[in-house]
Amino acid sequence: MTKVILVSAVALIDPEGRVLLAQRPEGKAMAGLWEFPGGKVEPGESPEHALIRELHEELGIDTWASCLAPLTFASHAYESFHLLMPLFVCRKWQGIPQPHEGQVLKWVRPERLRDYPMPPADIPLIPILRDWL
Repeated sequence: MTKVILVSAVALIDPEGRVLLAQRPEGKAMAGLWEFPGGKVEPGESPEHALIRELHEELGIDTWASCLAPLTFASHAYESFHLLMPLFVCRKWQGIPQPHEGQVLKWVRPERLRDYPMPPADIPLIPILRDWL
């Protein structure tokens, strides 16, 4: 039986309509690939609260559950686990995103998202996000 891992991700949208991508740092699985910020949902945690925690830890920004709008989700079978990943959209937060875990950050126009190599689970999210924006 394949283990299902729940990961929460967010498309942070700046006032110019750009989306924040984070490049996975060396030493992590899929290093060098670009992804939407987020992380694993811990036991007893909601996807929204996992994102609030992860955004604070990884980027040094604060947001609220009321500012996280669910957009779509990814369901992808990797070799050793199955990933279930809700994608939220957020336009309101406090602070300026800074890389706190060795990742590289880049604000990307929606039409350029395909220019950045991403993990297989993230790729199907691009057209949905682009159409929504």
